[in-house]
Amino acid sequence: MKADQRSHGLWQASAPPDPVCERLQGPVQADVAVIGAGFTGLSAALHLAQAGVRVVVLEGAQIGFGGSGRNVGLVNAGLWLEPEALLKTLGAHYGGRLLHLLSGAPAAVYELVAQHRMDCQAVQTGTLHCAVGAGGLRNIRKRWRQWQDLGAPVEWLNQTQVAAATGTTAYAGALLDRRAGTLQPLAYVRGLARAAITAGARIYEQSAVRRVEDGRTHWVLQTQDGEVLAPWVIVATNAYTSEVWPDLPAELVRLPYFNVATQPLDAALRAQILPGGQGAWDTRSVLSSYRFDQAGRLVFGSVGALRERGRAIHTAWAQRALQHLFPALRHVQFDYEWYGWIGMTSDAVPRLHQLGRQVLSFSGYNGRGIAPGTVFGRELAHLILGRIKVEDLPLPVSPLKPVPCKPVKEAVYEYGAQLAHLVGARSVQGQRRS
Repeated sequence: MKADQRSHGLWQASAPPDPVCERLQGPVQADVAVIGAGFTGLSAALHLAQAGVRVVVLEGAQIGFGGSGRNVGLVNAGLWLEPEALLKTLGAHYGGRLLHLLSGAPAAVYELVAQHRMDCQAVQTGTLHCAVGAGGLRNIRKRWRQWQDLGAPVEWLNQTQVAAATGTTAYAGALLDRRAGTLQPLAYVRGLARAAITAGARIYEQSAVRRVEDGRTHWVLQTQDGEVLAPWVIVATNAYTSEVWPDLPAELVRLPYFNVATQPLDAALRAQILPGGQGAWDTRSVLSSYRFDQAGRLVFGSVGALRERGRAIHTAWAQRALQHLFPALRHVQFDYEWYGWIGMTSDAVPRLHQLGRQVLSFSGYNGRGIAPGTVFGRELAHLILGRIKVEDLPLPVSPLKPVPCKPVKEAVYEYGAQLAHLVGARSVQGQRRS
């Protein structure tokens, strides 16, 4: 992680140091074993440890190695789906419950940040979902009406207002969601880890689970140098799941997403772009997102993997796209670049799976991991503590369904994004010449 500059980029460079965690050596016993030190697993570990439960977290690499330490850092409410689409997909019972939970999920994140004094650049001034063209405008208006009907504090911005809010005239309108905000994701996940350790949880890094056995009264999780015995297991590995549970990664299509970060911008430029401190993303199918970090770097991202030919294509496109949005950035250079993988489900709704007796997993965040992962981990802790039942969780338990033609679909995401950015780069060049 620390040796690969394209794995965590700016976040690795600007996050507080991670807690010192050893590799698991020998056998240990616990009440709950958590696999994966990301938002979901560490939130569960924190809430369980605070209640006096013996928790062991096993991380195959380092804390925040997966999507939790690589994403753009937008703390959004809800899912990618519109509220009515979610209700249609899950039904009124679970759909209504999930909407209510995720509407308040950003607040839960910022409460944890404040409670544990996490140094993670947390800013709760909202996010902007920006409409590109007539189709994007219709989509944003529909989302705005649906969230308003649910009483959410969302605002519609017209073309003039969104130009003032973003610093560009590229958008036809926007949805401003006051519940949301931004943070430094790797710093936040390390903050969760510190809080969990302080509460009594034990976290082991470089301790990938290689084998799982059912001991009837407990599960045996074997790593290279040790094993954990625990009656409960939480699998919180999402798009970075190993083959220990082969059917779990088989149902997720991995979508690559990259970010670049500029040099720190001067005060004059900083005042022109996103002056309200929000993060933003647009309605394009191959979307773009951007926000500032604490040092005044503009973090800009889109779909794509920074490897092989894709690295040159995506970074060149990012530079041209930023110049198109903000002409004053025509000479700006990128100091950092990095990418990771998003776990996508067939209907854009996360999954709750029971992988065995007292073995539970949430996965498939579809690019919305920070707030949902935090509250889903908390809900799993409440279940294990006996405060709720399985049927009280925000999603129904669903069977594992491998995605047909998964390698083909993943290739379409990766190489389709390259094609879109090649065409997009030419389009931007043509606009600049005209």
